[in-house]
Order: sequence, then C-alpha cells, then structure tokens
Amino acid sequence: MLSTMQDDQLSLAHLLRHGTRMHADSVAATWTGSEARGATFAETGRRAAKLANALRGLGITGDERVGTFMWNNNEHLEAYLAIPAMGAVLHTLNIRLFPEQLVYVTNHAEDKVVLVDGTLVPLFAKQLPQMTTVEHVVVANGDPASVDAPDGVRVHSYEELLAAQPDTFDWPEIDERSAAAMCYTSGTTGDPKGVVYSHRSIWLHSMQICMSDTMRLSDADKALVIVPMFHAMSWGMPYAAFMVGASMVLPDRFLQPEPIAAVLAAEKPTFAGAVPTIWQGLLQHLDANPQDISHLREVVVGGSAAPPAMMHAFEERYGVPVLHAWGMTETSPMGSVARPPSWASGETAWRYRYSQGRFPASVKARLIADDGSEVPWDGESVGELEVAGPWIAGSYYGDADPDKFHDGWLRTGDVGRITPDGYLTLTDRAKDVIKSGGEWISSVDLENEVMAHPAVAEAAVIGVPDEKWDERPLVAVVVREGERVDAGALREFLRGRVAKWQLPEHWTFVDEVPKTSVGKFDKKRLRAAHADGALDIDHF
Repeated sequence: MLSTMQDDQLSLAHLLRHGTRMHADSVAATWTGSEARGATFAETGRRAAKLANALRGLGITGDERVGTFMWNNNEHLEAYLAIPAMGAVLHTLNIRLFPEQLVYVTNHAEDKVVLVDGTLVPLFAKQLPQMTTVEHVVVANGDPASVDAPDGVRVHSYEELLAAQPDTFDWPEIDERSAAAMCYTSGTTGDPKGVVYSHRSIWLHSMQICMSDTMRLSDADKALVIVPMFHAMSWGMPYAAFMVGASMVLPDRFLQPEPIAAVLAAEKPTFAGAVPTIWQGLLQHLDANPQDISHLREVVVGGSAAPPAMMHAFEERYGVPVLHAWGMTETSPMGSVARPPSWASGETAWRYRYSQGRFPASVKARLIADDGSEVPWDGESVGELEVAGPWIAGSYYGDADPDKFHDGWLRTGDVGRITPDGYLTLTDRAKDVIKSGGEWISSVDLENEVMAHPAVAEAAVIGVPDEKWDERPLVAVVVREGERVDAGALREFLRGRVAKWQLPEHWTFVDEVPKTSVGKFDKKRLRAAHADGALDIDHF
C-alpha cells in the first residue's frame, strides 16, 4: 500500500523561494571592520537570481561545479543559494588548504568557474595555472585586473556581471537526491576526500538545526556565523537560517578576538557558533576588556572538545551558555548536540554538557571494538564510533576508500563511549589515543585538565615512545600572556584530577599549538616536531 501524500522534492530552489518570500525582511549582514553592510533576504534572493543568470552566461547549464574561494560574507551567501538552486554544484574551497591540496581538489572536482574574494586573490592566483579545469574566475570585493590569468581563463568582476543581469530566474525543479554542494576533508593524511551533499540531505539537516534539541534557530534569532562557509558548509547554519528567517551576521575576514568583540557590541547577535580556539581567544580578550555579551542566548562549539573551564567561565562571568556539538565534514556536519535532558540540573546537567551530545532521530550510532564486536551503550565501554543516516556520507567522490565505510556505516575514527540515553563522550581520535602499559590515556581528558589551570591558554597532548610503557603523554603548553607557570606546578596541579599513573612526565612550552586548516590542534605536526628534536622538553 502506498501513501496518498504528494511527492514534492526537497530542493534548495524551493528553500530559496521560501526564504526570500516568507522571510523577506530578515537580514544578512557582512562586517566590514567598522560596521555591517546588509541585505534583506528578499534582496539576497534577487542578487542570487542575478548570479544564476550570470553563471548561465559563463556556461553553467547543468551540474557543473562552481567553486568559491571566499570568506563568510553576503556574496558567499548568494553563491550558497544560487549555485545549487540553479541545478549546479557548489564547491566550497578551503582557503587554508596547502597549495598542492587546493590544486588537487579544484582539479578533482573539475571546477569550471571559481568565485574569489578580492582579498584572497594573491593566495588563489598563484595556483591558478595548475588548475586545469577552471575557465572563468569571478572576483568579488576586489579588482579583477589583480588576477594574472593563464591563457584560456577569463576573469570577471562579480558586481559588473550581476549588474548586467535580470533579478529574476526560472529556478528549475530539481531531483532532491542530486548533488547540491561538495566539500573536501582537510586531508591531514593523504589527499583530501570529496563529500557530496544532496538537496535532500541539506534540507533534512537544516530542519534538524532548527529543532529544539539542537541549535533552536528561529526567526527571533540573529546568528553570528563564524564557522567558515568554506568548511563543512558552515555547520549548515546559512541554509537553516534561510529556512526559518533567522538574520545572520557574517564576519568576513575579521576573526580575531578584538573584531569579534566589536561585532558582538555592534550587532548583538543572539546565537553564535565556532571552534573552541575562537572562544578561547575571545574569553581572554573579554577578561582584559570586559563588555556585556548577555544578548547571546547560546554559543555552540564544535570541531574539537571545549575545555570545561572555558564553558564555566563564559557562563559564570558573562551569562552565556556554551553548548557542545560533534560532527565532521562527512556528517554534513551535525552528528550530536549536548543539550541536557529537561530533568537534569546542577552538576548532573554539567556532566551532560561536557559530553559531545545526544544523537538526533536521523543519526544512527554504534561503537565497535577492536575485534569488530559491537560495544554496549553503558557509559563506560569504549569503541570506535560509527554513524549512519540521511545526511551521513556513504562514500567519497571518485575515491572508494573502503576502510572508511563499514557495512553501510561511516567509520568516524573517533573513540568514545555512549550512555544508555544516547549521549556521546569522545575520549580521543583513534590515532591520538595514548596506549601506556596496556591501558588507554585520553589525550582530550588530559588537555582539558591542564587547560583548567588559570595560567594556561592552550594545551595539546600527544603520545611519545617509552621503552617501559610503550607510550607516555607529552604535554605542549601555551601560557597566557602576562602569566607564569612551570611544568612542576602544572604536574602538581593535576594530582588528584587524573589517575596517578596518568600524570605526564614530559612537558614542553610553545608559543602556539600548531593548528589544522579548520582550527583543530595539529598533532601530526606536533609529533613531527618531537621526532625532529625541535621541542625543548622538561622531564620528570
């Protein structure tokens, strides 16, 4: 028996039409360094139509890939909407990839047109001669003459292209399972892998972002979208905001603590999302330059675990709850959000908030032991996390990589435990867990405990070889400006906070923990520095 329901397509063309009509007066605004320049959703829709017409004129007639090499700004939002809604495929290029990786992903995706922000032209243009499929470069917020293009590549002005186009477009009916956008993993090992999102997966993911058990976006919100639009689709926030009419503040290239504080003061957003390093820097700035940020009803942190000390500091000193989320490029990216159950309060609620969160209905999860057996959800047993669902990748684009996919499940590479009521706590990446004397030491737990010390700005933990125990932890510490602390004091601080056998014997002090292209601690580079003897280490 079949249902009697209509079979309408969940396409981004419909999302664009809906947002521009139903939420015409909501605003997307780009921070310029001193003020915001904004456009209503209605105006954004008209400019998206102009962009779609312009891209048609450049030969984008089907599912060709259109790359973006841009900051979070209004022009990037227009591309987010226009490109998939016209039936093409949006490819967000990570501006922080190594040059050879940028060339690889552009050629692998076969980008035909690339939209480039004027401030990023010097970074992009150096690699353009090696990008064999690119036929057109469109420069937004800059001078197209600054691009020294190779033969066969035409360069255009974004605004001049749009000025010559009508502000209406016949948005096509699109199969919801067709490609809408693609994003490549950061490629910390091997070449980056292409993840292709469907119209259906983005639509369902956007709905979940707005639900009460995740980010709760609504038309009453103004969202500060710090998460890069060139990474993991900015956690789905632009599409979710357009779906429900939440206004947006886009910080462009102004991502340092002082300009973020200025954005908060001027625009007073109600919601924000970014990786922990952004909030750590902002916290230090606010402690030195206090301001009221209580207009933020909530901040969501993902990408890596937020130190509990930072979460407490924001809530206790500034009245802003910090909420954990977990996800990855392959999960669109939301996999779980740590909103405590309604009955929890006090320390119980905090324990839930320290976790990576509970899985929504559309994300199936399981833990797998080293022997391939499934691990129970008892809050104690540990295994590698595998997930499945309608916005979870089932393969990579043009790359089978069978080791990443297991019987229809995505192997995340994350190690953790799950409570009986479905809350995930990650203890490490599978490649980062420290195996010492037959026992596991969580580098994440150690990092959080070290960063609880008031003099510590950042701490990253790696395993280093040990003749007796196979591996022991090495802690790399960044001390807060104006503070002083030594390894002995930090080791003493950890007593009683971690098991005695986990106390690190090896410490190093660095100016900055190396970061990946998406702001996570780059432990691969830290291990290389240790192997090369480049770290000055205190031993106990």
